[in-house]
Amino acid sequence: MIHKIFSLFILFISYVSLAQEKSYSETNISIPTNSVSINGNLITPFYSEKIPLVILIPGSGPTDRDGNSAMLKNNSLKYLAEALANKNIATYRFDKSVLSYAKHDKEKVDALTFETFIKEVKSIIKYFKNAKEYSKIIVAGHSQGSLVGMLASKNNAAAFISLEGSGRSLDEILIEQIELQAPFLKDETQKILAELKKGNPVEEFNPMLISLFNKQVQPFLISWIKYNPQEEIAKLNIPILIINGSKDIQIKNIDAELLHKAAQNSELFIVENMNHIFKEINGDLTENMQSYNNPNLPIMSNFSDKISTFIKDLK
Repeated sequence: MIHKIFSLFILFISYVSLAQEKSYSETNISIPTNSVSINGNLITPFYSEKIPLVILIPGSGPTDRDGNSAMLKNNSLKYLAEALANKNIATYRFDKSVLSYAKHDKEKVDALTFETFIKEVKSIIKYFKNAKEYSKIIVAGHSQGSLVGMLASKNNAAAFISLEGSGRSLDEILIEQIELQAPFLKDETQKILAELKKGNPVEEFNPMLISLFNKQVQPFLISWIKYNPQEEIAKLNIPILIINGSKDIQIKNIDAELLHKAAQNSELFIVENMNHIFKEINGDLTENMQSYNNPNLPIMSNFSDKISTFIKDLK
């Protein structure tokens, strides 16, 4: 008898847990663009009224819809989407387009430009606008996706959210990083970037810089380096939320402050002890780095809470 009661209790607990997990539906959605079909997940909370939709743009590199790469699993964007779903906010998160190409499509991958990413996000916005199922469409870009998002949002979105986005152009960031890691390469890096900024490919340079400036990646760098985030965010006449973490080792708080200063209609929120992938870091650099490959570590709740409040306060 006791065993039967215990079994029923376990069954009840499992039912409650399942019911809690099913507060939203999640569907794979493929959206055609001029370059390639974008593949992602649409999360829709079970809610009777029209709700806002947030389009989550991943950062640099071959990053997938969950914020992961082949080498690093952290589920940052997945956890953010789920947190927003629990606050009755729909999300669409997607794989970077480079992940949709076959291995033999190297020429197409090499032909990708920064404008390709912008056009893809514009196609995603248009797709959901045409669906007419959401009260508002908000764009949120993480890291490199912040610049992509602000460029795609102009005249297209109800609001924009920058998540750990740079406030300086690519050349400034790269020079700063080289100065910290290999100061003896700083002068040559400056010369290379000056040429790329003029739209000129560079044929010869120190082999130690090959990972940064190989010939295949230079056209992409040329298309990216011409954009200044401060200038682009200033062009937006929609509500803007700028978020940065105090433990971000990739993007500094000064970048968020520069974006905030450039955009009069923006709100700045610095999350104490949050790193680049929205995780809480209370220790040293080692803890910070290890979090990049810890898919079980949750994102900070006050981070997602702030995004939710910002969206719900939109008029």
